[in-house]
Amino acid sequence: MLLDRVNGPRDLKTLSAAELRQLASEIRRFLIQQLSVTGGHFGPNLGVVELTLALHRVFDSPRDKIVWDVGHQAYVHKIVTGRKDRFPTLRQLGGMAGFPKRSESPHDAFGTGHASTSISAALGMAVARDLKGESHHVVAVIGDGAMTGGMAFEALNHAGHLGKRLIVVLNDNEMSIAENVGAMADYLSKLRTDRTYSKMKAEVEQLLKRIPSIGGKVARTLERAKDSVKYFWVPGMLFEELGFTYFGPVDGHDLGALTAMLERAKRCAEPVVLHVVTRKGKGYGRAEKAPDKLHSVTPFNPATGQTVKSAKPASPSYTSVFGDAIVELAEQDPRIVAITAAMPGGTGLTKFAARFPDRFFDVGIAEQHAATLAAGLAASGMRPVFAVYSTFLQRAYDQVIHDICIQNLPVVFAVDRAGLVGADGETHQGVFDVAYLRVVPNMTVMMPKDENELRHMLFTALQQPGPVAVRYPRGEGRGVPLDEHWRTIPVGEWEVMRLGSAPAALVALGPMVAVAEEAADLLAGEGIDLTLVNARFVKPLDRDLILRLAGEGCALVTVEEAALAGGLGSAVLEVLAAHGLSGAQVRCVGVPDQFVPHGSRGECLRLVGLTAERVAEVVKDALRTGRMFRDRAGEPGTGAADVPLGRSGG
Repeated sequence: MLLDRVNGPRDLKTLSAAELRQLASEIRRFLIQQLSVTGGHFGPNLGVVELTLALHRVFDSPRDKIVWDVGHQAYVHKIVTGRKDRFPTLRQLGGMAGFPKRSESPHDAFGTGHASTSISAALGMAVARDLKGESHHVVAVIGDGAMTGGMAFEALNHAGHLGKRLIVVLNDNEMSIAENVGAMADYLSKLRTDRTYSKMKAEVEQLLKRIPSIGGKVARTLERAKDSVKYFWVPGMLFEELGFTYFGPVDGHDLGALTAMLERAKRCAEPVVLHVVTRKGKGYGRAEKAPDKLHSVTPFNPATGQTVKSAKPASPSYTSVFGDAIVELAEQDPRIVAITAAMPGGTGLTKFAARFPDRFFDVGIAEQHAATLAAGLAASGMRPVFAVYSTFLQRAYDQVIHDICIQNLPVVFAVDRAGLVGADGETHQGVFDVAYLRVVPNMTVMMPKDENELRHMLFTALQQPGPVAVRYPRGEGRGVPLDEHWRTIPVGEWEVMRLGSAPAALVALGPMVAVAEEAADLLAGEGIDLTLVNARFVKPLDRDLILRLAGEGCALVTVEEAALAGGLGSAVLEVLAAHGLSGAQVRCVGVPDQFVPHGSRGECLRLVGLTAERVAEVVKDALRTGRMFRDRAGEPGTGAADVPLGRSGG
């Protein structure tokens, strides 16, 4: 096999055109075989095989810098840069990352995971190159989906203004994760389908070159005539107006055409956009027919395309429960509208979109716009629900504060994938939203212990006069029965699930309630009868319950699948400090001050100590410390203020 001979980009330069085509076929077979076992981003990588081979044949990585936007399509790049032997470890704990990662290879010029960043990063590299007097090339590879993000336009605008030598390869497959929407998608569609423009432009340029020097005025008139051809055939000429030279469109599966175009772009001294048209899922019929469903896959049977399922029947996912609930509620309330940022399937809004097409808005990869669109809807009397992954809501933080919370507008954030998500790693772990949302005035933050409580939280959120975030985890619910009737949960009121006799209480958030229940059962076996609290509101807190438990001498152990810094535990400590209860025994179990790497969700939980066994040990430590304090209480100089307010237990 040719693939066995490719251990680095230099090996591609010795291959003939026929051998490169054979290699492309071998890489597709390799990807299908490997990803059917490990899972991963499937369709995007099958679509960029020829493009990746052409890039590494024309450019000299790592001297030349290739920046991949998002990174969903970087597996082929990893194969040809010496990492094919690591594919059995893809997205596993300690294994190869699913996205480009600078610490993994010198060929990964920039770490990615979120969309629309490549042009900005590549421009920064091009500016640094020129300031340092270097001469290498810088290439940004961005999909048409990522091009819908506002950051991409900001970068194009600046790059065109600076005029730096930079190549932007626009990988146009008419998809992001779902089908692209918006004016940019329509514009690119015109470019894809209108081959006449390129032919006419070339003919006009050749005509002008054949005319001898006939005076400035006539020459300028002819140049204007050439420009008028551009505007006639392609309305707007967006990229050239932004200061780029536009090449394309070119067939992204024609290695010869790709190589020739990249060589041409390489010779340009100004910024270039090379428009490449590819087919997502190329080479695997099922992925070509359903590019959205096979964008990312779990282990599957390559012959049938069917997912390999576990024997255990799955409970409904939190996402699907949310999706059904919002449809039910929207049937009753015509003010409810739903918003997604290019993730209708991932956020569970497909049913809503089909049932209420006029009340559903997919804004593309544009979370900032989505948030302020929601603000405008709310200011006009609607009840918008913005369904968004925790990690992507980070991109709209200014809008959350400035456009929604300052004006106290009733926007509901359905924060999906809150907590550890596993295989996508550092860029996708949803562990920061508790900290960054609870500090904002007017915001309410809640998280359900199970999927039934999620339904009631969504109902409750839609009754509130201001902004509310309902966060919930990735994956299956607990399989609990779903109530037939809706009920409002008293805002800020925690649920005491067990009242124990031991002087300790587990205060758990969301899916950590199940972990806390298991820890309580372990301790019950040792004769320790704990109080168990479902801390379903992070903001507002149940201050009365916190103060009552602490006042009774109860050690408090908070458990959350979120960053410890600024999380639920921090909020409890703030309440106790504000009321002068600095002697209360408090332990906080959560995600420590580190980025959590890729692995299964279970492995990630164990890595940060979010297990029943660890929680039980923290409770016993708190009880031991509290007993030592009580034994010494009569000694001089040992008052409550002398005991530390709390320390991390996770």
